[in-house]
Amino acid sequence: MKLKNLKNIQTKLRDKFSKKGVKMIAPETVFFSKDTKIGKNVIIDPYVVLLENVSIGNNVRVLSFSHLEGVVVENNVNIGPYARLRPGTILKSGSKVGNFVEVKKSTIGKNSKLNHLSYVGDSILGKKVNIGAGTITCNYDGAKKNKTIIKDDVFVGSNTSLVAPVKLETKSVIGAGSVITKKVSKRALALTRSEQIEIKNYKRKK
Repeated sequence: MKLKNLKNIQTKLRDKFSKKGVKMIAPETVFFSKDTKIGKNVIIDPYVVLLENVSIGNNVRVLSFSHLEGVVVENNVNIGPYARLRPGTILKSGSKVGNFVEVKKSTIGKNSKLNHLSYVGDSILGKKVNIGAGTITCNYDGAKKNKTIIKDDVFVGSNTSLVAPVKLETKSVIGAGSVITKKVSKRALALTRSEQIEIKNYKRKK
């Protein structure tokens, strides 16, 4: 398809969504697909790309430099900036995916938050889950993809690796810096952390 035709298509799509009430801060920097679906009271910041099979509900804000493909976004969701949402992702109502977060083939439950610097793949998150910065689901073992299941009200501390297949039960807490390889029980605190060692009056080598 010629570049001129692509520009014409994007212009028509931007006009279409603008007339439907979608607020675009800089329309010329937002890219839609022909099958994009958007609800009411949606705000899209500059430099956002919506590829095929994206459905967005009501009262959603998509911040700058976010990239969505094959995603279902329910109502009252915040996305980005710099978020990458890959095919098979479902964001339930009230959830938040913040800056430098990548989600693939996962369901993020109601009012759950992945605020920054995380990767969640092949996972199911329940309600009110908090994922700390630097957390990743280690879903690929070199041969197959494995599932991570996180139940309601789970708190995952920063810089945590969840080695799938693994399950975190309701209201469990994961200490920051942990590598979790086994099921975590309901209301339990799980952490895997080496003891801190301190050498007094240490002199650096020259």
